[in-house]
Amino acid sequence: MSFTRPTTPQPDSAHAPASAGRPGARSAGRDRLAVSRRGLLAGAGVSGLALALAACGANSRGSAANTATATAGGTLYVLSTDTDINWDPAKSQSLAITSLALVHRRLTTWDITADGAPAVVPDLATDTGTVSEDGLTWTYTLKEGITLEDGTPITASQIKYGIERSFAPALSGGLGYHKTLLAGAGDYTGPYDGEHLDSIEVPDETTIVFHLDHPYGDWPWIVSLPAFAPVPEASDDPATYAQAPVASGPYRVADYRQGNSVTLARNENWSAATDQVRAALPDEIVFSLGQDEDTVSQRLIADSGNDQYAFSAQLLTASKLAQVSADDAVSTRLATSDPGPLLYLAINTERITDPEVRQAIAYAVDKTAVQRTLGGELGAGIATTYITPGIPGQEDYDLYPTDMEKAKILLEGKQVPELILLSQNNEARLAISEAVQQSLTELGLKVTIDPQTTDAYTERVTQGDGSTYDLTVVSWNPDYPSANANIQPLYASSEIGQGGHNVSRYSEPEVDRLITEALQETDAQAAATKWAALDRRIAEDVPGVPLVNRRNSFLHGSKVTGFFVAPFPAYPNYLVLGVSE
Repeated sequence: MSFTRPTTPQPDSAHAPASAGRPGARSAGRDRLAVSRRGLLAGAGVSGLALALAACGANSRGSAANTATATAGGTLYVLSTDTDINWDPAKSQSLAITSLALVHRRLTTWDITADGAPAVVPDLATDTGTVSEDGLTWTYTLKEGITLEDGTPITASQIKYGIERSFAPALSGGLGYHKTLLAGAGDYTGPYDGEHLDSIEVPDETTIVFHLDHPYGDWPWIVSLPAFAPVPEASDDPATYAQAPVASGPYRVADYRQGNSVTLARNENWSAATDQVRAALPDEIVFSLGQDEDTVSQRLIADSGNDQYAFSAQLLTASKLAQVSADDAVSTRLATSDPGPLLYLAINTERITDPEVRQAIAYAVDKTAVQRTLGGELGAGIATTYITPGIPGQEDYDLYPTDMEKAKILLEGKQVPELILLSQNNEARLAISEAVQQSLTELGLKVTIDPQTTDAYTERVTQGDGSTYDLTVVSWNPDYPSANANIQPLYASSEIGQGGHNVSRYSEPEVDRLITEALQETDAQAAATKWAALDRRIAEDVPGVPLVNRRNSFLHGSKVTGFFVAPFPAYPNYLVLGVSE
């Protein structure tokens, strides 16, 4: 048997430089974010997504039950266990419908409704992009009447600068798909030394042109990600911009209290006439940080005082989900998605190098036990594939159904050292880790759970050298509606370390080649076929074990209006929420 065990781990650097060519990806549970559009024309493939998701209706209990009329005004409260919110678009992994989008606009954005398919729509731009015949050049024209919070016009130069600063090592950690897509960007390290990207042109202050390294039909989705927000160079201080950003959206950061709260107030220079997705109903939005998740649930169940105007940014825990579902008076304020976000067991392939050991682990894990920790079928569906349900390219298969006897046969004669199962230190993740530990103990392996805070956990799996863990449970929701956003961030070798999310540290040249081919495929059906084949090909090497597709459940107060959780991205749409009296 081959099993690599490193020497004493070295401490991770708190400021490890990011690879300029490394796409970023969504971290688990983040404020925290699904159709491959492989046609070269902007908007191509939307009908395919609608067909794929037509049967995936969100559970709309949360919105249907509240018949109060939303009005402009009042204060909306967001209760979060997170200790901070990073408002710097270069470092953010926020979805296009959650916190960051209240403050920052991008070239395009997402139109998310309770029962419709997600669509990419113009935000700062007049359309979703004009593409050249060879698929390598995308051109955007900015809308008239769009301004920053100080009333000055938003310019193409500010958007270019915002993108360029996302390449700086000091601002690593954000979503960075564009870093491998823009031509000539492989060695670029940001604008702070006076260097600029030739692949982003600004012929005038209302036009921005992108030159890609290769055709990429999903580009209209890429420019909806955080880094495509405008940042005025004169206001940029990389050390402080996360606390004092310049707003382009309907709200500005009015009060920032580290680890305690963030208050957003209206940006009086935002133009509702230019914005089709942000309702901007509340006068203020207050993020209460560092909250205990059990206490948040109890407060929302009680529904008194300001908590009537609040909702939880975190998923409802399994124990509280059962309690809420059984209470008719409270369950009307519960919104639950269809099965979607993937929870999987990542196997560190640099440490567990024997594929038979990885196969044994896959056969041994009792997925129904994991499902029970999340509240049974109400909390999740059993997962067998890496691509999440409802996305073109997802095909059902099950290479490793639970079979303890087969697992034990695979381990015969092998000496496996103690395994470290790294876990986030919250109720749901620890419960899942314990279920996995129990299965592997039955297999005859010794597994020790290593619980860490979210920040420490993220640092070790995305920035470290991989020497401090063998296994870890990961939650993944695609950053935008594409099978690409499931496969490439998790299994391309370019995503190992330095901010990448290939926490399995899986490197296979054939798979890298097939990922590149699928990324460049311009025919939607052909792309879906390639992604499906890739899903199964990767599974043969067992870099991870799909566990469950989670149903995301969120609880809100009785005076929060417009609350729903769509099939994708299975998180509340902050942009349309209001409060009633």
